[in-house]
Amino acid sequence: MNRSLNRSVTLVLTALIGWGVWSVLHWLLLAADWQVVVSNLPLYVVGSYPVDQRWRPLLWMVALVVLIGFTLLGPRRGPLQRWLPLIWLAMAPLGLWLVAGGLVLEPVSTRDWGGFTLTLLLTFGSGLLALPIGVLLALGRRSRLPVLRLSSTAYIELMRAVPLIAVLFFGQLLIPLFLPPGLEINRVLRAVLAFAFFAAAYIAEDVRGGLQAIPPTQREAAAVLGLSEWQSLQLVVLPQALRIALPSLTNQAVGLLQNTSLMAILGLVELLGISRSLLANPVFIGRFLEVYLWLAAVYWLACTAMALLARHLELRLDPLRSDR
Repeated sequence: MNRSLNRSVTLVLTALIGWGVWSVLHWLLLAADWQVVVSNLPLYVVGSYPVDQRWRPLLWMVALVVLIGFTLLGPRRGPLQRWLPLIWLAMAPLGLWLVAGGLVLEPVSTRDWGGFTLTLLLTFGSGLLALPIGVLLALGRRSRLPVLRLSSTAYIELMRAVPLIAVLFFGQLLIPLFLPPGLEINRVLRAVLAFAFFAAAYIAEDVRGGLQAIPPTQREAAAVLGLSEWQSLQLVVLPQALRIALPSLTNQAVGLLQNTSLMAILGLVELLGISRSLLANPVFIGRFLEVYLWLAAVYWLACTAMALLARHLELRLDPLRSDR
């Protein structure tokens, strides 16, 4: 009796799942009108960037894709592997130089930045700035100095109690009011600073959790070897703490990428901002499902790439698997 009931339920569920998959595929391939995406693909990628200069952000994104592929699929040993972390760190200033211009390149105003290029720049820039600030805040919260410990704790608790949109509004609308006459910070830099200072509070708690997971015997062993407190922190404690906190830091990076969509509310035309402007066009009215499914696919691909890179780094840092 139970076997026949289980078979019946399995058949019904299989039929329902098959019908659902067939309906979705039929809509995606036959019923959906993807012209709203195909005709505006350059706008999604680079925004309103000058047409004759679009090769610059495209070159940067191609370099990112190649670097991701080499990191995940390339050889685990070799001379280039030693330089791989520095190459990753150089991608943010390289992208900023290619997009913003300067030196031998024609300068492009931040008003023309947009699309997926702007999303990646906001994520890269704020992430690289938030990580060292978060580490310093975590160390400050565990410091023996009362002033440093209390100030770090107050900053972390304040940022965690304030919504991100309020921090972004403060960075975009209020900071220019406090600047002296003649001094101006462009909107992209203000957004990067707001994201970084907000994310640093959460990164600090993740790193603090990693620091607390290190047994005291590690510091004692380092002291026996003659290492100073700073050397012990730099060479023994902090590398292990960051490795332990890596899954949580990956979550923060993914959340940071997704939170860049809030900038559409404040006028920066990243992916969501471009989608909203397209849906306001009378030609594409009613194409909400196609547009937001396309956005979901783009964010899913980007977040999956970040998760795979973090998993790869986690395996490389695992002492039990690093030699395999």
